[in-house]
Amino acid sequence: HVQLVESGGGSVQAGGSLRLSCTADGPLRFRNCMGWFRQPPGKERELVGYLNTGLGNTYYVDAVKGRFAIAKDDTQNTVNLRMNSLTPEDTAMYYCAAKPGICTTRVDGYDYWGQGTQVTVS
Repeated sequence: HVQLVESGGGSVQAGGSLRLSCTADGPLRFRNCMGWFRQPPGKERELVGYLNTGLGNTYYVDAVKGRFAIAKDDTQNTVNLRMNSLTPEDTAMYYCAAKPGICTTRVDGYDYWGQGTQVTVS
């Protein structure tokens, strides 16, 4: 069983930066893939990107490519989402999620979810 807790959300002006953190608890084999998702107001949850913690490779959707970066810290228990050049379109509830095995872009492909952290860009 894996528990995920996000932190670091808040309000920021357009052009600013934020770093979100996802602290994980539970066996590493169940969280080989760590994804970040977001749900804008009134819209469906969507993938932002993911990190395969075993291979070290990442994937980002086009909307955030070049602005956002996912990385894990040395403890293996925290995965960060660094967000730069934020725009109002990035306003959303941000969630981290985990799954064993290979990563997927599917929202329904992840087994474990955090409670979310709000990011507001104005």
